Amino acid sequence: MISIGSNVAALGMLPKDLAFSGIEALEGDGVRIVAASRLYATPCMPAGAGPDYVNAAVVVETALAAGELLAHLHAVEQRFERSRTQRWGARSLDLDLLDFGGVVLPDRATWEHWRALPFERQREEAPDQLILPHPRIQDRAFVLVPLAEIAPGWVHPVLGQSVTELCAGLTEADMSGIVPLECSESLALLAKGR
Repeated sequence: MISIGSNVAALGMLPKDLAFSGIEALEGDGVRIVAASRLYATPCMPAGAGPDYVNAAVVVETALAAGELLAHLHAVEQRFERSRTQRWGARSLDLDLLDFGGVVLPDRATWEHWRALPFERQREEAPDQLILPHPRIQDRAFVLVPLAEIAPGWVHPVLGQSVTELCAGLTEADMSGIVPLECSESLALLAKGR
């Protein structure tokens, strides 16, 4: 499962077009999209760090290993002029590997370390290895809402809660400002055509 985000224009495209084009670009190199959520307008996190986002989620099938899939995601980001100059900075395209068949990488203790990292340190520190599942899934409405649309029964491999249960735990404040975009019907058609 992959989360998609964009909050700045690039290559002559607006964030919603970049998000959709980024999803299309995931196909190939051993990756096949099997489900895609609608696009959602979402508030920037953390507040004030940049323009608001367009977010979505996809489920893919692949024969790639987790590290190879992550490399594929980074290559797609680069095609859309992704810059990694600032942690949580504005980005043309952000592709996050959320889950890979329920594996916990590199191990549960490392995952727990990154999940429990205080917010202030999250802004400054990033892991130098692949951490799965993504340690912030459960905290981010902009990830959970699109994910619930396409994989409501997915169960977090460490927390043991489904996406539906995790969404039910979100507050009204968490959900504020998350709105589906009208242009999103094309994503459903994209996924059905696979």
